[in-house]
Amino acid sequence: MENIQFFLSGVANYPFLQNALIAGILVGIVCGVVGCFIILRGMALMGDAISHAVLPGVVIAYMLGMSFFIGAVITGVLTALGIGYISQNSKVKDDSAIGILLSGMFAIGVILITAIGSIEVDIWHILFGNVLAVSQTDLWMTFGITVAVIAFILLFYKQLLVSTFDPTMARAIGVPTKLIHYVLMFILSLVTVASLNTVGIILVVAMLITPGSTAYLLTDRLPVMLVLSATFGVVSAIAGVFYSYLYDVATGASMVIVATVIFLLAFFFSPKQGLVVRWFRDRAAQQASQG
Repeated sequence: MENIQFFLSGVANYPFLQNALIAGILVGIVCGVVGCFIILRGMALMGDAISHAVLPGVVIAYMLGMSFFIGAVITGVLTALGIGYISQNSKVKDDSAIGILLSGMFAIGVILITAIGSIEVDIWHILFGNVLAVSQTDLWMTFGITVAVIAFILLFYKQLLVSTFDPTMARAIGVPTKLIHYVLMFILSLVTVASLNTVGIILVVAMLITPGSTAYLLTDRLPVMLVLSATFGVVSAIAGVFYSYLYDVATGASMVIVATVIFLLAFFFSPKQGLVVRWFRDRAAQQASQG
């Protein structure tokens, strides 16, 4: 209880902690919602690829004195287009194209960072985030991305639903499935940019995948899954900021650990899919059949 009071006192008195909490909540919501579609469409590796591919864009933007946002979005979109182009114009499949461009783009980013070693670039914050250093500008950018992404999903929910669960039918009724796919890639780039300061490039994929996977274990209905995933993202963000402030540890990593713990609880104890619950159910059924 004292720890909670200490944290609430910090939130009330320190603007940087207020910004961190709000940014974490926004990232938890947008990653949770977008993550559901990434999981259902089998695009988890694509999320990983884009999150890593924005590194050279971030570094180049820094070198040119531009906003990280511009560089990250450009390289993220180019990577998504490149993956699609390679897989459609060669024998190389999607997963191989993703692996090639993921490692290639990330390597370019590392080389650029090495080349400008004389300039003070905090690579630790780029890779793992620093939510306690979120500025008012960063906060507004994250808010704008969150609102834009949620608005897109609400406006095109039916098209997303059909193209996700039955792409063949979607094409038959005239839904532009390829366009939706590339728009989702663009959205992934935006979400990655929004998450740079909170969880960083490396850990953003965890916030995209883990809350959505947890929700997937608990429901078979997409609307419920979206709400649950966003809720788990928010809980992970708040708890992550709390433990980060309390014990002076990395905020992004704390958020991911909380999300992982919630996933493990669902994995073992969810009413329908839980491993422990299924074991007890199977044992009870076995005893009933023997009796």
